[in-house]
Amino acid sequence: MDRLTSMAVFVKAVDLGSFAAAAAAFDLSGPMVGKHVRALEERLGARLLNRTTRRQSLTEFGRAYYERCRIVLAEAEAADALAADQLGEPTGRLRVAMPVHFGRRCVAPILLRLSERYPKLDMDLSFNDRFADLADDDFDLAIRTGELTDKAGIIARRVASQRMIVCASPAYLKAHGTPQSIEDLALHQAVVYRRSGRVRPWLFPREGQPAAEVTPCHRLRFDDLAAIAEAVAAGTGLAWLPSWLIREPLMSGSLVRLLPQEPEYLYDVNALWLPTPQMPPRLRAAIDVLASELPKLMS
Repeated sequence: MDRLTSMAVFVKAVDLGSFAAAAAAFDLSGPMVGKHVRALEERLGARLLNRTTRRQSLTEFGRAYYERCRIVLAEAEAADALAADQLGEPTGRLRVAMPVHFGRRCVAPILLRLSERYPKLDMDLSFNDRFADLADDDFDLAIRTGELTDKAGIIARRVASQRMIVCASPAYLKAHGTPQSIEDLALHQAVVYRRSGRVRPWLFPREGQPAAEVTPCHRLRFDDLAAIAEAVAAGTGLAWLPSWLIREPLMSGSLVRLLPQEPEYLYDVNALWLPTPQMPPRLRAAIDVLASELPKLMS
């Protein structure tokens, strides 16, 4: 007989005061309850219950064993509950912070499809280019692009890598010429991205070496990637932008990819969350679906 089942039957017989009551609770016959208790006694080599025609009582050993059985059964139920929670359907509220344009174009559509799949899942999505503080701002999950410099106290999982491309409009190239190498970038004006007061260099991978860094000449500095793409399409200069943002302008011809011989720099996209003893299914589902779907949008 299964030992855990026998323990449960024994505990129920003690709690309810009779084999008959335990049999009714487990939909068993009275003799079967007796078999479970006898199986435990034979295994242990000790009597658990003193029974007469009118009453039953625990032996001294039986009382100690009964208390241990209650602990074992409670732990087994807790383990089952943990599995159900880990594998169960995502429910409750999920609060996610993400960059504005990357969030709108790439992250939000994936999470919206996730919410359609799980009707009991609620979402609060926040679009902001500043770095959210998961604890202070009360977010369950944050999506960040680029290098992580503040990983203390958080868990990070790379869910995608965005390809960076140098581009310009046909009109600009007709007027100013087409750069053929990284060195040629110094001969052109650019529209650059600035966040937190810092202009970040354009990076070009080098095998076995640190990436080459170029900070092109620029008079225009934006903190909005979509605004940069629009300005460059209007002929203001060159830009270094993620492929997902300029996919349609490249296909339509309003932007032209430059330096195709240069390998594309990959900026990581990370999902961040606070450590937790037990990850809620809603958080796990969101991270897993982003890791599965985001890379498809980065090509």
